[in-house]
Amino acid sequence: MIDPLKPESTGSNRRGIYLLPNLFTTAALFAGFYAIVAAIDGNFHRAGMAVFVAMLLDGMDGRVARLTSTESDFGKEYDSLSDMVSFGLAPALVVYQWGVARLSEYGVAWGRLGWLAAFLYAVTAALRLARFNTRAAKADKRFFEGLPSPSAAALVAGLVWLGTDLGIDGLTGLTAAFFVTAAAGLLMVSRIPYYSFKEINLGGRVPFAYVLLIPLVFMLISLDPPAVLFLLFLGYALSGPAWILWRFRRRRPRATGSGDIDPPPG
Repeated sequence: MIDPLKPESTGSNRRGIYLLPNLFTTAALFAGFYAIVAAIDGNFHRAGMAVFVAMLLDGMDGRVARLTSTESDFGKEYDSLSDMVSFGLAPALVVYQWGVARLSEYGVAWGRLGWLAAFLYAVTAALRLARFNTRAAKADKRFFEGLPSPSAAALVAGLVWLGTDLGIDGLTGLTAAFFVTAAAGLLMVSRIPYYSFKEINLGGRVPFAYVLLIPLVFMLISLDPPAVLFLLFLGYALSGPAWILWRFRRRRPRATGSGDIDPPPG
């Protein structure tokens, strides 16, 4: 006989979710949504900063989950959806509102190229996240395959923030917005390896140079946040192709001598 006062057995579909890490994920999602709203209102300073806030919060939710042993499948899926908004849709819409949309001033064809570049970024971010989710267990933890979506978002949002700060307008800003957006999208779905920095164990012993490097980076950022952040992530985005080029040049067979042909054995 079933006791009406006794609650039914709770299956896996009735279990609760871990609050703390998902609060950080929700905050990152809010920052991405706020970036979109700020861009629609024409406040590109706040839109650019909001993407960087989302990036900071996104980096914290996973670490909090691991430190508190509150990792879950729900958290991973929720984090992925949050990333799509914060690092896929938000940067694409922010850069579209800031500059890419104004390409239509130079003709209908240019306008179509502009929104296609923004859409290219959004769809490549989705593909990048899907590939990461399906290959995470097998991937080399030292490297990312393709430019990570938060770094691509930081590159695009950094351009908007810096361009607004410097008052970059006209064809120069539009061209930069178009090429940076398209390049960031293509780098995300490329197979170019990017160093993940996951080997650095901040909870353990680290070289003394790290203790000096971290405050130095914060000092540099404080001098001119939009310029320094954009240059940092531009350098990271270029580091992958530069490493590939360096490896290619190293593997290329060296020419023997100065071009003289060795005499046949006699």
